[in-house]
Amino acid sequence: MPLSTAITASATALDAQRARIEVAVSNIANAESTRGPDGQPYRRRDVVLRAEPIEPFSDSLGRAEAIGVTVNDIVEDQSPFRRRYEPAHPDADAEGFVAMPNVDVPEEMVDMLGAARAYQANLTAINLIRDTIQKALELGR
Repeated sequence: MPLSTAITASATALDAQRARIEVAVSNIANAESTRGPDGQPYRRRDVVLRAEPIEPFSDSLGRAEAIGVTVNDIVEDQSPFRRRYEPAHPDADAEGFVAMPNVDVPEEMVDMLGAARAYQANLTAINLIRDTIQKALELGR
């Protein structure tokens, strides 16, 4: 497999993990947003990833292809809103309950940490490939 293909595969993963981090940050920032432009509480969003072939190559076992990843979609979580008793809130219903976003902040923090770790792993892979190329060029001198 050409090293540039491996770098491309890791670079696609960097983009995907960045999107996951951005969505998690948005979810956390809106965890208390009880009214959006549509008049409804914020709905948690989630990133849907898709495997994407990058470039076919031949190795000693035959033909293969490198697989990268892309953001296929960002979808809204349709789980029900949480309800919190807060009768003084301007968005409270007749019973005193407020519909709160379906965001679980600890879960978002775990998702963000996982995305950050995956981002770092792919960055490490790119740096390792770069170092390998650099050492090969030094040997060729």
